[in-house]
Amino acid sequence: MNKRQQSLPGPDDITRVSLPNGITVMVRANFNSPSVVIGGHLSSGSLFDSDEKLGVADFTALGLMRGTETRPFQKIFDELESAGANLSYGAGAHNTGFSGRSLSEDLPLILTLLADTLRHPIFPPEEIERLRAQFMTSLAQRAEDTADMASITFDQIVFEGHPYARPEDGWPETIRAIQRDDLANFHRRCYGPRGMVIALVGAVDPKNAVEAVAKVLGDWSNPEQLETPALPPVKPIKKTVTRKVKIPGKSQADLVIGASGPYRKDPDYIADTLGNSALGQFGLGGRIGDVVREKSGLAYYASSTLNAGIGPGSWSVSAGVNPANIQKARDLICREIGLFVEKGITAEELADSQSNFIGRLPLSLESNSGVANALLNIERYDLGMDYYRRYPDLVRAVTPEQILSAVRKYLDPERLAIAVAGP
Repeated sequence: MNKRQQSLPGPDDITRVSLPNGITVMVRANFNSPSVVIGGHLSSGSLFDSDEKLGVADFTALGLMRGTETRPFQKIFDELESAGANLSYGAGAHNTGFSGRSLSEDLPLILTLLADTLRHPIFPPEEIERLRAQFMTSLAQRAEDTADMASITFDQIVFEGHPYARPEDGWPETIRAIQRDDLANFHRRCYGPRGMVIALVGAVDPKNAVEAVAKVLGDWSNPEQLETPALPPVKPIKKTVTRKVKIPGKSQADLVIGASGPYRKDPDYIADTLGNSALGQFGLGGRIGDVVREKSGLAYYASSTLNAGIGPGSWSVSAGVNPANIQKARDLICREIGLFVEKGITAEELADSQSNFIGRLPLSLESNSGVANALLNIERYDLGMDYYRRYPDLVRAVTPEQILSAVRKYLDPERLAIAVAGP
């Protein structure tokens, strides 16, 4: 192992402790910085939401900071501000995530506020109505955003009949239906220590950090905490499906074209990410950016994205175009996907992407927050404590043939989801 790899997080400098109540604590010391970053998640995402009250997981997460049994909203805000610290929550499909930052000397304050807002929120009615108004404004803006609506429509095609087809922040009618008691009930049923992960990175002794977490969260229990619902399989698209969302008065249309993708834990995930780099990420947008935007001038932006997580992911190409160019851009993107699936990537494209992936890894781990995210990924996807040290070798080992095989598992030019939003 060279010195550069040794500087990456690994088994010798990551402390991992499981508390008796089910909380996993991960710590990496970095005394080159006077601050500490915390990040983590609980198994309390939108998978628990009903269709009628979709958005309650996100609503609950944002309501945690609005007041507790001992601290009103203003006191929480004042305590954070006086220390120059921050703490925030948000929910996704599987988890409610949290993140915070403070000077190392203020870590006890951040952990105390984290524990208090997680364990004792009271969801004051007046604060909940303020949050509802913010939700409704955000959803109104979303409904007018061509990129957002194309993305939602794409998910509805790819994940039809699956929980991932639902937007995690809900719909106007579901947010209107959510009451204060729904938040309290969601918190009672879904929040608890089992499955919680917290990462701390910065100027802190690992043993002291674990003890500090145990002091405020070690006695937390919730016998009512529900197990996360099992995910159904995704039904493959049998033929190309196109759906359009009309948003009057817009000068731009957005396209999303693609299909379902791998899980993060799939063995061909790295091959797929390298393939995606060549398709629509590398440089100014890979092949898609070069052909659709640079050479043809058909798009304001064009790129591809591979989303992969705990459950099935998606692989898509997105483009913002003049409404008059929708059909031309669509045909050109589908043609490029076809060539990609037919011939794969070149040795030069692979070498460029491999160098890029390996070179940017240390940059992504220069900050405490970057390392905290890395620790959470190790735990969430069971990657192994030495994953980031093995990563360069894993990337170098991928061949063009492996990428072509992986690509063909997910992308089929005859079975694509095509979502369009615009005037």
